[in-house]
Amino acid sequence: MALDDLKSALPDYAKDLKLNLGSVIGNSDLPKQQLWGTVLACAIASRSGIALRALEPEAKENLSDEAYGAAKAAAAVMAMNNVYYRTRHLLSDPEYGTLRAGLRMNVIGNPGVDKADFELWSLAVSAINGCGMCLDSHEQVLRKAGVDRETIQEAFKIAAVVQAVGTTLEAEAQLAA
Repeated sequence: MALDDLKSALPDYAKDLKLNLGSVIGNSDLPKQQLWGTVLACAIASRSGIALRALEPEAKENLSDEAYGAAKAAAAVMAMNNVYYRTRHLLSDPEYGTLRAGLRMNVIGNPGVDKADFELWSLAVSAINGCGMCLDSHEQVLRKAGVDRETIQEAFKIAAVVQAVGTTLEAEAQLAA
């Protein structure tokens, strides 16, 4: 299913999502690797098989093998980190913040692609997963790397729209079953 097919699959009540999907992906100013890495990582993070099956082929077509793997790695490692760091942040006992995580996350240090691209994908996944600590951390790294706020905003707009599209289509599929 291509992007147009995904838009067509959305119900009439989700017209805003159709329009937003077309604009955040179809009219994005992001470089191809940043755009499609963000789309792929967000489709994975959305937990929507429908969205992932629709968006993955075009992402694979527009990404190098290294970027394709790195976008998937960003979704994977952030699925873990977002739970861990969000929980640590939400617990009222500050002592958890002093404990060593002890979780492997080597891919963050050596993602195989431009570090800023990986950080952007990680930020977008963190937006979907709702981890404020991770959002702040990745945003700070991106800003120090010279990435502007508009680019960062593009990533979390993509995250918002892909998540909403995935949620809507999964709900419709359940209602139709």
